[in-house]
Amino acid sequence: MRRLLAWLPPVAWAAVIWSLSSRPRLPGPGVPGLDKVAHFAAYAVLGWLLVRAADRSRLPLAVGAVLGVMYGASDEIHQMYVPGRSPDVMDWFADAAGVAAATFVYTRLRARRAARRGAAGAGAPSLSA
Repeated sequence: MRRLLAWLPPVAWAAVIWSLSSRPRLPGPGVPGLDKVAHFAAYAVLGWLLVRAADRSRLPLAVGAVLGVMYGASDEIHQMYVPGRSPDVMDWFADAAGVAAATFVYTRLRARRAARRGAAGAGAPSLSA
């Protein structure tokens, strides 16, 4: 059950992304390139949540990363059918970069945590001696 519950946060965040993508226009300043930053940030959050869910489900972390990149592609396809929106391969690249960045940070933090646990365990007295 715990493994299944790990997938609720990424599914909820994916629903938020889908909802925002269903709007003809999003509010915000018309700063060039800001939409790419928004895509990167939204998909970094999704990537983190997906990789964390994969980790807690004892799946390879790549499963979460691939799901995030595929979701970004499906979101761009979805926008083909939303009046006032259009798919953009550069948006998808920003999505994929966000997922990749989150995956990288997650794996680094996970490795650091494991190293700390290993170092703490190495100094502890052994019960078998």
